[in-house]
Amino acid sequence: GKVLVALKYISLIVITLVCLAPIILAAVTSLKSKTEVYDLGVLQLPETLHFENYITAFVDGNMLNGFKNTAIMVGVSLIFVILNGTMVAYILSRFEFRGKNLLKNAFLFASLVPSMSVQVMVYRIISALGVYNTRMAGFLLYIGTDIIAIYIFMQQLSTISVSLDEAAIIDGASYFTVYRRIILPLLRPAIATMVIIKGVGIYNDFYIPYQYMPKNSLRVVATTLFQFKGQYGTQWEVICAGVVITVVPILIIFILLQKQIYNGLIQGSV
Repeated sequence: GKVLVALKYISLIVITLVCLAPIILAAVTSLKSKTEVYDLGVLQLPETLHFENYITAFVDGNMLNGFKNTAIMVGVSLIFVILNGTMVAYILSRFEFRGKNLLKNAFLFASLVPSMSVQVMVYRIISALGVYNTRMAGFLLYIGTDIIAIYIFMQQLSTISVSLDEAAIIDGASYFTVYRRIILPLLRPAIATMVIIKGVGIYNDFYIPYQYMPKNSLRVVATTLFQFKGQYGTQWEVICAGVVITVVPILIIFILLQKQIYNGLIQGSV
């Protein structure tokens, strides 16, 4: 028994170190000079801490603009993903109508189609709508393709008694009032799950901003960091400083909201 417990802790420690190694490596490298990056060992600390690398990465890389665009994309997309997902889930869970099962199966089928296999058609649609190289392209793709949200909200709705809806309707409430005053507040655990999953996904996403919003003024955190590949091709200390700057906001959010994050993931696990 003690051997198994020891092996469990050893494996957890090893996995933790493997996960933290890239971040630690980036943090150490970001504090070195260009010469020290090549002369010193990978994890060897520099003689002098070069915090100017962070200034170079933040100012020259225009990362403030990247954070601003990312905040806009995350904020607007989350609002509409939650509204769309909860409304569609409410209709599919509470109302009976012809073609309901067909519609649910269509959503399920769409979620099983590999996204890369339809990118040519998606690109043509975005171009035909005239929103290519605008924020609207990102909004449409983040909001209109999140089918998983509907199923997470439907799962949560299945645990909410229909009697609450019926009692409110008897008291004169409209369907929209039932949705706004009863359904939406009771879906908070599922909403927290979607905020976590979708928010982190948009923050980390590289493909959609790179493919559909290549304009410099529309760069998000991920594409802002990617520009260092060309402009600072051999300046690994600047690249690593940019990586650390990118990680810090999400790390602070996790530390402050870790309880809610764990609870939200548990609520949406099924």
